[in-house]
Amino acid sequence: MRGYGDLMECVFVDRAEAGMRLAERLAGIRDPVVLALPRGGVEVAEPIVRGLGGVLDVLVTRKIGYPPSPELGVGAIAEGGEPVFDLRLLDRLGLTPDALAEDVAAERHELARRVAAYRGHRPLPDLA
Repeated sequence: MRGYGDLMECVFVDRAEAGMRLAERLAGIRDPVVLALPRGGVEVAEPIVRGLGGVLDVLVTRKIGYPPSPELGVGAIAEGGEPVFDLRLLDRLGLTPDALAEDVAAERHELARRVAAYRGHRPLPDLA
């Protein structure tokens, strides 16, 4: 977050306070569109939108895990996009993106389920 001074060095009581402090730093921005990652990110984004106005929505993403140890992320996918992989890590693990096709399909399915749960059939806001 270049350009926001000591904000990165601050300690906050909770995510809501972090959002309020960030809103103070962003004062003057008009009609922002704030996309938050579900759950923790929404708690930061909500006070920003409350302070600045604008639109709050979620951007749903899913980690693509290493099959023997799914907590190790080897890639990610976001709604409406193609998977992105850490190709260096895949190479070190002896994997290819094609080898993860079943995992990607499962994460796409879960991604679609979560998009429907969080947003229904409403599209992402226009970011143009």
